[in-house]
Amino acid sequence: MNKPQTNKNKTLHFENLVNNIEQIHHHFQQQAVKAVNVSLTIRNWLIGFYIVEFEQNGADRAKYGEKLMKSLSDKISGKGLSETNLKLSRQFFKVYPEMMELFNSSFKSLLPKTIGQLVTDEIENSDNENTIISQLSTDEFKKKEDLPNKLNYYRQLIEKVSFTHFVELLKIEDKTKRSFYELFILKATPSIIEFKRQINSLAYERVGLSANTEIAFEQLHNKIEPEQISDAVKSVFFFDFLGLKSNDLVEEQELETALINHLQAFIQELGIGFCFEARQKRILIDDEYYFTDLVFYHRILKCHILIELKIDSFKHEHLSQLNTYVAYFNAEIRRFDDNPAIGILLCTEKGKKLVEYATAGMDNQLFVSKYLLELPKKEQLEEFIEKEVKKWEKR
Repeated sequence: MNKPQTNKNKTLHFENLVNNIEQIHHHFQQQAVKAVNVSLTIRNWLIGFYIVEFEQNGADRAKYGEKLMKSLSDKISGKGLSETNLKLSRQFFKVYPEMMELFNSSFKSLLPKTIGQLVTDEIENSDNENTIISQLSTDEFKKKEDLPNKLNYYRQLIEKVSFTHFVELLKIEDKTKRSFYELFILKATPSIIEFKRQINSLAYERVGLSANTEIAFEQLHNKIEPEQISDAVKSVFFFDFLGLKSNDLVEEQELETALINHLQAFIQELGIGFCFEARQKRILIDDEYYFTDLVFYHRILKCHILIELKIDSFKHEHLSQLNTYVAYFNAEIRRFDDNPAIGILLCTEKGKKLVEYATAGMDNQLFVSKYLLELPKKEQLEEFIEKEVKKWEKR
């Protein structure tokens, strides 16, 4: 927050007053939202802790059994404490039991005394294998020398990640994948809508396929709201939603038809801003008709995007064909308020040098991207995620 103008030698004008009040309001409004988010996350974790404690050690737990959540929601009156919310709180605790230590350090002052004491007792007895924290904590977290760094990482999660984001993280069963999206939230602070879109567009798998995972991870936030053309075009597209196998014999027309039949999933994979306009767009050049596979309009970049599909690896003649179509759109179809058209060539493989030489000297904006019909193996990302988590632990 900029320092309010308080110098007595300066005349305070009305505009200065408005500016200072707006700055103060904005700053403390952000602080209030942050405080509410932290409190909500802590509340839900503690509710989950108590539920699991009762399920394992409650004197009359057998009486309720599987009806425990329904009985609790019927008995408790409070906003956000429905049966669904109680189940989410229970799951939250079971997925993140390691946060227990935080409530004896960073957030102890936020807890009622009786609740804080129960958590403290649980921590002090954590070496006893019968305690819930010992039963649920990972072996990795139990290493005492790692404890301070782990606590710092989880403290940042609680302070910077809203519970709404945590709800989406809870849906991810694979720990490495979940850690990736934790890091993504910490780095890019996406809205919940954008966060869901990144998960659905397979950001995790896409970074795993990159030759340089660190650079790819850093560039992810550029894809959230593309400011330039290169931000809107992915280097790899996943068409796994088509249900086709990589070794299937697929014709170009079949692939095109399959993508149109799954248009919603296709547009989601392309990214934000793509609006479908035409399939097999007919254009007339020198009294001969040619056909552009797919035409989109990008509402953010304000330009047409032409997509050509190929079922084989990249060849320079493919790019020449696409360049012709893009040039035609710029000359004959582009409106005065449109930006120049973009061409995207989708193929099964691409050689970096061949693409570089093929595009040299071309004035039009042309991109060559690879598409996959199946997802890559998750092992490719595990080492990278572990390294990134350690970076945040030391912040």
